[in-house]
Amino acid sequence: MQAMIPFPEIAPEIFSISLFGFDLALRWYALSYIAGILIGWRLVVATVKRPKLWANEKPVLDVSAVEDLLTWVILGVILGGRLGFVAFYQPAHYLQNPAEILQVWQGGMSFHGGLIGVIIACFAFAWRRGVRGFSVADILCMATPVGLLLGRIANFINAELWGRPTSLPWGVAFPGPAAQDCPGIEGICARHPSQLYEALLEGLILGLVLLFLVYRRGALKRVGFVTGVFFVGYGISRFIVEFARQADAQFITPDNPLGYVVQFGPAGLSMGQLLSLPMIAFGFLMIGLALRRTK
Repeated sequence: MQAMIPFPEIAPEIFSISLFGFDLALRWYALSYIAGILIGWRLVVATVKRPKLWANEKPVLDVSAVEDLLTWVILGVILGGRLGFVAFYQPAHYLQNPAEILQVWQGGMSFHGGLIGVIIACFAFAWRRGVRGFSVADILCMATPVGLLLGRIANFINAELWGRPTSLPWGVAFPGPAAQDCPGIEGICARHPSQLYEALLEGLILGLVLLFLVYRRGALKRVGFVTGVFFVGYGISRFIVEFARQADAQFITPDNPLGYVVQFGPAGLSMGQLLSLPMIAFGFLMIGLALRRTK
């Protein structure tokens, strides 16, 4: 019998209440967004309060400006994440059902779309404030991994975005027939806990690397360097995890069981990998420019 880990009995909802005929629930996924944004905000505030971390000991923002930036970031995350999911993953469905685009409570957010939204919000905010956009981007990228860590853990609790079938002893028996019924496998199908792989790589490890660079190596003094490291680190982490992550259902066909978006022979690239490649290239470009600018 195959060794596997049973899925823990954790409800997606933390609690729910009925108010005026409506059922209101706080879900782990929503809590991860809220906690990630709040922790990231406090981390940015702590960083701008330490002038020695900045070039010429002059932080790019003060505490009041960080609070204003928080509003821009929240809008960028929500709007960009939702529109990115619509454009990258299910464009045909939402073209036929445009009213569902705004129904974010039904799920469906894209990290790459949220990233684009935050980038637009970041540079719009910087333009209004008359500060360097990449300096603002650096502190946002420094604070982002904590949100990724919590978000991926919430994905695991929700039993969504699970991985491909595996015979490894840490494979998880996720609930539901879609996860447990795998072609060619008798009985319950164990899957990679790819959400936890991403939490470890994109969240914990990348976050510790960025904090070390900022607080021990003065990385904020090189404008754009932290942004570059974040893009490279996230892109490589996501590219690697995609080998173990189950592709989205709309990309899987009998002739394409692994859900490749681009195929070359028996191999190919998933949507996540395809979107990660330009991130990696952009990240290396930013690192090179930051080091050149410092010299």
